[in-house]
Amino acid sequence: MTTQSEPININDYVSIQRLINRYADAVIHRTGAQWASCWADDAVWDLGGGRLVEGKDAIVKLWYAAMGGISSVVQNVHNGEVWQVSGDSAAATGRWTISERFKRADGATGILLAHYDDAYRKVDGQWLFTRRFLQT
Repeated sequence: MTTQSEPININDYVSIQRLINRYADAVIHRTGAQWASCWADDAVWDLGGGRLVEGKDAIVKLWYAAMGGISSVVQNVHNGEVWQVSGDSAAATGRWTISERFKRADGATGILLAHYDDAYRKVDGQWLFTRRFLQT
């Protein structure tokens, strides 16, 4: 669950929104380097159901393995909100609703309706994920 605190300033909100869109664009175009650039080195990716991965290298490895079984995917980001972590201008939390339509390598198709609970950290002036928890 995302911890709500005070509203974030508009410039940081837009920067985080761009991070979210860069992530989805990388999924759609299967651009691993772009997707990897969204994560902090010590990040955690929680896909639910006991699928928790820690550290950017392990996260990226899992993503490449998962994408190997997908022939095409479109991830849409619908709406979201971001909150500043109280007392820390370089930390924020957020929640973003997504949908995905995908086709597996074996021809099976599916739809995912979910949201991500996120945590972000500003590193060298750029917002990155420190945690993404997929809620289905």
